[in-house]
Amino acid sequence: MLEITGVSWTVPAARILDHVTCTVPAGSLVGLLGPNGSGKTTLLRAVAGLVRPDTGGVSITGDPTAGMRRFTLARRVALLAQHAETDLDLTVRDVVLLGRIPHCRSRWSDTDADHAAVDQALDRVDMAGFASRKWLTLSGGERQRAQLARALAQEPELLLLDEPINHLDIGHQLQLLSLVRRAKVTTLAALHDLNLAVMFCSTVVVLHHGRVAAAGPPGRVLTAGLLADVYGVDADVREHDGRTVISFRPPS
Repeated sequence: MLEITGVSWTVPAARILDHVTCTVPAGSLVGLLGPNGSGKTTLLRAVAGLVRPDTGGVSITGDPTAGMRRFTLARRVALLAQHAETDLDLTVRDVVLLGRIPHCRSRWSDTDADHAAVDQALDRVDMAGFASRKWLTLSGGERQRAQLARALAQEPELLLLDEPINHLDIGHQLQLLSLVRRAKVTTLAALHDLNLAVMFCSTVVVLHHGRVAAAGPPGRVLTAGLLADVYGVDADVREHDGRTVISFRPPS
């Protein structure tokens, strides 16, 4: 379980996070929603230990992350950033093997256990046959699946995804989120597509100006009124075949 309690973070010009409190239950996929600039990426970075909050704290399975050694936190938390790319012509196996670095006690020396974790991660994202492929030959969807495999090879308790389906076509978006849900790793994912959040997330947390505007089951939280207040859009929210469907009207 991930618990975020009263987290605030301020830069000289603005307060980016303002007493954010939320919970990600063990084994769940929780969507972190909100317009650009609402604080989603900063919150993920705070959970990953890359940003130190001014106030509040983060705990994983009851253990506060404040003061936790960096390598200890890296073994427990994997972050897939928005632009997890490389210009080096590595193989897919090499890229996924990078996820094992936090498990090294001293200098880098991969072990049989590391390669077994890589094989398992590649299998989990349906890329077992891509291990020897060069990174630069992969499509965008294949690269994102490989990066997800890298994060899973880390064997984290908590997976953080920062807009993982941006720039992917709808087929690859559905595939990637299906893989994440099947992985059954406690996951907090920043998403922009609200209908996909409804489809895949058990819970959503909506940020607005660095604050939690609403949190709970997506069908209950994502109302027309909330979408107008937070996103400034005119939307129809209806039920179809037992699932919430959101459609948007163009501005007049």
